[in-house]
Amino acid sequence: MSLSRVFVDFHNADEQGRLRLNCIGTIEDLARQQEDLENGQRLTLYSEDLEVDGVVQFSEDEKVWVATIDWNQIRQVDQLVVQGQN
Repeated sequence: MSLSRVFVDFHNADEQGRLRLNCIGTIEDLARQQEDLENGQRLTLYSEDLEVDGVVQFSEDEKVWVATIDWNQIRQVDQLVVQGQN
């Protein structure tokens, strides 16, 4: 089973290196896919030509959803598949 693919800003990380899931592209992808975030959920996170798998958790400090990733596992993607309209 493939993971839901959600846009992130790789420059929007907290002090612990977790990606914040609060940018407009992230919110739009989650809404379009009708995804409700929950602790422990796995997602594929992407931006332009990069992607990485991550695990969702809620940051009590910042009151925002974040994703824990392994920064050494970021992959270069040759061509993104555009979802939605044909």
